[in-house]
Amino acid sequence: MTTGPDAAGGFSLEPGPDLREMRDWVHRFAADAIRPAGAEWDEREETPWPILEDAAKIGLYSLDFFSSQWLEPSGLGIPIAFEELFWGDAGIALSLVGSTLAAVAVASNGTPEQIGEWLPEMFGGPGDVKLGAFCASEPEAGSDVGAIRTRAEYREASDEWILNGTKSWATNGGIADVHVVVASVDPSLGARGQASFVIPPGTPGLSQGQKFRKHGVRASHTAEVVLDGVRVPGRCLVGGQERLEATLGRVRSGGRSGEQAAMKTFEASRPSVAAMAVGVGRAAVEFARDYATQRVAFGRPIGQNQAIGFMLADMQAAVDAARLLTWRAAWMARQGMALEGAEGSMSKLVASETAVRVTEQAIQILGGNGYTRDFPVERWHRDAKIFTIFEGTSEIQRMIIGRAVTGLDVR
Repeated sequence: MTTGPDAAGGFSLEPGPDLREMRDWVHRFAADAIRPAGAEWDEREETPWPILEDAAKIGLYSLDFFSSQWLEPSGLGIPIAFEELFWGDAGIALSLVGSTLAAVAVASNGTPEQIGEWLPEMFGGPGDVKLGAFCASEPEAGSDVGAIRTRAEYREASDEWILNGTKSWATNGGIADVHVVVASVDPSLGARGQASFVIPPGTPGLSQGQKFRKHGVRASHTAEVVLDGVRVPGRCLVGGQERLEATLGRVRSGGRSGEQAAMKTFEASRPSVAAMAVGVGRAAVEFARDYATQRVAFGRPIGQNQAIGFMLADMQAAVDAARLLTWRAAWMARQGMALEGAEGSMSKLVASETAVRVTEQAIQILGGNGYTRDFPVERWHRDAKIFTIFEGTSEIQRMIIGRAVTGLDVR
């Protein structure tokens, strides 16, 4: 993975100067604006609009920033940026990056016209901040995306699609300006009969259902999205009608459909989710390290005790290993390499479970203090758990990795 211009022997793990400058810029915002506000917005359980606005003013919350990092040649732009944001606070950071999953869904599968029209509407700008939401999960279809029941029916006479169903666990669901919804267009084909649709702002029939009160990442809005006779023009079918008909035709004749809409979006985003978990884990390690060097018990810093020192050693090694797996997957994806070894799933599995483990260990190092809301490690531990669940549970990641390792249909 060559990221620096002067990599000895053509190989370097040091990000180049542009990435380092970006990393430091994002870190300053995370340190100055995000981390100090983490506890407040966790308690309020509301979208932190003032911080989104501040990020928009400096160009951090913007289509230009996220797209430039997504297209950064080494593939490390998004992982590095996300690690710094989630080092600050996971709930606020998820509000800042929540629109990117919807943007990826359109950017990965949409036509140039759709990309140009809808991606700017997911971010807006200073004074007019906007949000996007990707809606795939349902009350009875989480990891099993093949069980999606939301239906989209095409009316040729009026060239429009009519959507009905309920989506669940949607980040920014119901409050977003643009929703991207995965629906079944041919239930007889299961997951291979699905497509994605853009629901423009203000479309009648789309409403917010239940807002979820969560264990962690509470500054990020998560809710049901109800679709009741939602009508959208034919141009809102992501990828277009011709492409959908060609795909369905291949499936019906016994051919391959290619990657299904929701899975393609999740696969592209897994290293990014891993980077989020790395950021939370790193925050916990650094906080516990600093505490262990300052907290004195029995006449010496507790970090001098092997029980603490060894724990910190394992925590640091685990976070660094998770980052390297994340960078490998992101670099491979950016170079157009097939992730045949399930490298994306591997990065998410290791990073997410590392974040849960090291945040728990940080609480242990802080003792009673770590169990109180006066110290952030309690919140970070609550936040970390979501990474083992959303965008593919740890069990799903192990199934994918198991198939890659054995070549067998592990179920």
